Amino acid sequence: MRYDGGHKRDSFVADVLGPCVEWVSVCPELEAGMGVPRPPIRLVDEDGDLRLVAPSTGRDFTATMRRFSAGRLRELERLGLDGYVLKKGSPSCGTERVAVYRGAHRLHRKGVGLFAAALLARWPELPVEEEGQLSDRRLRENFIERVFCRNRWRTFLRCGPSRSGLVEFHTAHKMLLRVHNEAGYRRLGRLVGAAGTMRDAELFARYEEEFQRTLRTKATVERHSNVLQHALGYFKELLDSREKREVLSAVEDYRLGMLPLIVPLTLLRFLIAKYDVECLRGQLYFDPHPKELMLRNDC
Repeated sequence: MRYDGGHKRDSFVADVLGPCVEWVSVCPELEAGMGVPRPPIRLVDEDGDLRLVAPSTGRDFTATMRRFSAGRLRELERLGLDGYVLKKGSPSCGTERVAVYRGAHRLHRKGVGLFAAALLARWPELPVEEEGQLSDRRLRENFIERVFCRNRWRTFLRCGPSRSGLVEFHTAHKMLLRVHNEAGYRRLGRLVGAAGTMRDAELFARYEEEFQRTLRTKATVERHSNVLQHALGYFKELLDSREKREVLSAVEDYRLGMLPLIVPLTLLRFLIAKYDVECLRGQLYFDPHPKELMLRNDC
């Protein structure tokens, strides 16, 4: 909620993503006791020390916000979140380009909100994005993909992880990992292959860390094109020349920006079902998040 009692409702976050997730509402300024309405606050540089100040009254909320952040983040960790959407430009919640002042003059726009800074420091592996950045279709898909991948990993751990289960989990995510980071995908493969040399707890912890790090690299059109062509290779003895041309043409048109990703994916999904290609049937690359989000319809 804004300081003046208004709001900046985001239609994608509320209306599109909302039905697919369970939100936990957090308003650091309100919950820290600043009230509504309240004087606007800003980040102020005081001899290199970043403070959270209401310029109209001079009141300093830095210590209040830091105490609140520490306690609230402990509560949120116990809930086991899969992702976090922060408010762009907010002196409490902005993750980047927040205005920093010295006196009455804006010094720069390189600040990070106090609550956001505490969140990022305490929970570095958590998928985090500002709501303003979700208007960028590739940033949006990357963030939401990471959220659902994290949820699947936490479900794997909650249901009693096993080494055979880890192999299944990794196998299902292989193509998805490759569109993010080929080197990370290979490191994860070597880790799973060497599983017998380490204890379970170490294995799962190392896999989770590398898994999250690999997904942080944003997928590119070029890597999507390579993975799509790789998938097509499984059909080389099954398709006639016309079918191959149709799929290759769709992949090339996607690479050139003439078609959205959903077109070659839909063609391949149809062929996987038609020819019952088992090694592709379980690949989460084709459906990494709910289709209702339509994230691949315009990227």
